[in-house]
Amino acid sequence: MSRTQKRQRPYRKACVGLATAGLLALPATGALARETPPAPRPTASAEPSPAAGFPTLDAATAARLDKVVQDVLKKTGVPGVIVGVSAPGKGEYTRAFGIADKTTKQPMATDLYSRIGSETKTFTVTAVLQLAQQGKVGLDDPIGKYVEGVPNGDKVTLRELAGMRSGLLSYTATQTFYKAFTSDPTRHFAPRELLGYAFKAPKPVIFAPNAQFNYSNTNLILLGLVVEKQSGQPLSAYIRDHILRPAGMNRTSFPDDASFPAPHAHGYTRQTASGRTEDATDWNPSWGWAAGAMVSDLHDLRIWAKTVATGVFPDGRRMVGPDLQKQRLETPPTSIPGAGYGLGIFDVQGWIGHNGSLPGYQSLTIYLPEQQATLVVLLNTDIPYGPQQEEPSTVFGQALTRVLTPDHVYDLPAAAQKDMTPSPTH
Repeated sequence: MSRTQKRQRPYRKACVGLATAGLLALPATGALARETPPAPRPTASAEPSPAAGFPTLDAATAARLDKVVQDVLKKTGVPGVIVGVSAPGKGEYTRAFGIADKTTKQPMATDLYSRIGSETKTFTVTAVLQLAQQGKVGLDDPIGKYVEGVPNGDKVTLRELAGMRSGLLSYTATQTFYKAFTSDPTRHFAPRELLGYAFKAPKPVIFAPNAQFNYSNTNLILLGLVVEKQSGQPLSAYIRDHILRPAGMNRTSFPDDASFPAPHAHGYTRQTASGRTEDATDWNPSWGWAAGAMVSDLHDLRIWAKTVATGVFPDGRRMVGPDLQKQRLETPPTSIPGAGYGLGIFDVQGWIGHNGSLPGYQSLTIYLPEQQATLVVLLNTDIPYGPQQEEPSTVFGQALTRVLTPDHVYDLPAAAQKDMTPSPTH
């Protein structure tokens, strides 16, 4: 039986190409979701095409990019940033600005590791798609088939979890989780413990499956458990063996504790019990697990940007089959103009990928299929900027794409940018 024969769902044929997600780092509260979904947008193809229209990354372009990055660095107060831009036949732009450590004043460097927050979601969903390719899971299977005790578990599908349309409350939006996290950010959280914060909340289900879009980290914890059950491997080992190694991403890892390879920048946050800025470098990311615990660097994220957008490993082997990759890139629109979210991936004004944020760090990894262009931004803070509380990674992404691709400016409203950061709203 085909996917559509099994279960007709609105949006399934809506395709598009977005810009990243962390994006859609959309709020776990559902504040941006609509009761009546807007009309589907056409899908952006991630197939290779010439980089026509993309500027040559020569000295003149580099000087323009240097200026915009330095301007954003100054106005946002971000300690340090790493930026990488590339496109076939156009060269590369690789820079580091600012400082990696406020105490020692060590300068930022392009080879530093960084925590990548919600970019982890793209790896977890890739694992689910690979298992679907092998017939070990079905995207339209209910989550209750694999994980017991899920509210609405007989109705919510794996596809809806991956597409942020499950209706399940995000554990990161609960008061109980926020209190536990801020009281001791170095503690370890188990996946089932994380689910408990959401499922024991007064309203664990905030809308019916597929009724609207709502970014929820609970969805990814469930998908991580599905990967472990159906593959017989820990999630970190599965991602290492079936995604990272075949992609040649030797500087990317999924730590099962607070491990953080050196060299890395120190990360600074205000997601603290006191509200004061603290060094979050060694905080335990286990609370993000399948939704946000991974570590990577500029080199590897450049590889990942194209790999996740095309479904093809650098050596030409398929990471995900063409039909499932097409389904992945069907990105129904959200309530945010110009932005859609597919299966663990977003499309913002044509840029496909994801962003990430967790205390101390932010990242943005996106790919523009039309020009085969890649943009990676890594920051050592998650402290919002300005009265609109904008995510600094978005401010950098917007400034850079205004220079590089004025017809495709990565632009998210501040209200749409809340990602992994815990926020007690329930």
